[in-house]
Amino acid sequence: MGIKNRLVLMNFLQFFIWGSWLLTIGAYWFNNKHWSGTEFGIIFSTMGISSVFMPALTGIISDRFINAEKLYGLLHFLGAAALFYLPQVDNPTTFFWVMLINMFFYMPTISLSITVAYNALIAKDMDVVKDYPPIRIWGTIGFIAALWVVSLTHNETSANQFYIAGIVSFLLGIYAFTLPKCLPMCKGEKGTSFTQALGLNAFELFKQRKFAVFFIFSMLLGAALQLTNAYGDTYIHDFGSIDAYKNTIAVKYPAIIMSISQVSETLFILAIPFFLRKFGIKYVMLFSMLAWVLRFGLFAYGNPTDGLWMIIMSCIVYGMAFDFFNISGSLFVETQTDSKIRGSAQGMFMMMVNGFGALIGSFASGYIIQKYFTMADGSKDWFHIWITFASYALVLAIIFPFVFKDKFGPKVSGEINH
Repeated sequence: MGIKNRLVLMNFLQFFIWGSWLLTIGAYWFNNKHWSGTEFGIIFSTMGISSVFMPALTGIISDRFINAEKLYGLLHFLGAAALFYLPQVDNPTTFFWVMLINMFFYMPTISLSITVAYNALIAKDMDVVKDYPPIRIWGTIGFIAALWVVSLTHNETSANQFYIAGIVSFLLGIYAFTLPKCLPMCKGEKGTSFTQALGLNAFELFKQRKFAVFFIFSMLLGAALQLTNAYGDTYIHDFGSIDAYKNTIAVKYPAIIMSISQVSETLFILAIPFFLRKFGIKYVMLFSMLAWVLRFGLFAYGNPTDGLWMIIMSCIVYGMAFDFFNISGSLFVETQTDSKIRGSAQGMFMMMVNGFGALIGSFASGYIIQKYFTMADGSKDWFHIWITFASYALVLAIIFPFVFKDKFGPKVSGEINH
């Protein structure tokens, strides 16, 4: 296979693993195990906890000690073992620890896959801003394929979703060792400072205003992403308790409805090169924030019958909401940082989005929903939940243009620091 096709397969399998359980674990938790909502919020925090330090740590390791593709494969082997064990767990406490271990291994592979892909493309003298998005789109297609496999085989509430993810993780672990070599750029360097020796010089990016603001708002947008992951599928499932909605297509196949979000991603990923060059990273991220306002606002007013179009439209704008800060953000980091800290810089971006951002989203939303929007019978006031989240995104959109000054546009997009 050509290099693009090899990277396509890597991305497809990478996100198939996540899509096998990420949006359906709530249905497994509540409908199969019947464990509490408070404990479920803690389960979703495992992504944040692991992302606080694991992507940055593995980025440092890949920059200085071991080929990124080999580390990538090893982590997928370990993640597969954790996924295979999850169905054996019969209590929420143990489930938390096993899922945390799984996340320790999985979350770093997202940034490592980006490092491996960018390195392979640059080695072939390709333009990452132009050539990476059409490759990354297959990760989203993999996520969609996993959702459909789990939903159509009626495994949304079954432990089989973890076996499916585990098998694919093991296969990707094998495949990783066939990928192009991604050598440590800082291995064997002499005369480095203590900070450089530990691979911590990527943290010096915070000294630059544009990166400091960029990373902070990436973290806050990461919190918004966590709200969708944690509650989107459960929100549609809850309509099943209402007689007027319980037999609708959306309630019967919520994962398929939610997969429209990933279909939308595939379209917006392809639009990223145009938007980055036309508007720059500042306005691309602003578009993302406004899309989050629409995402949550449409959920607030939607329902599975006459309001189904709002839920579908919410899923469509999700593509812009996610891609325009996540994929564009990784491209911004890649093109505006030195190649010697490529792995640790991508790890830091992942740490801010899926680490601190996910933790903020998990704990803050769990507390707010439990305290203000959970009824005495355990039902949730979804309308005001989504309106609150939409207001949060709107505040970010109002503040961001005034504090972020850098423009990643036509000129700088071609000045890749490699």
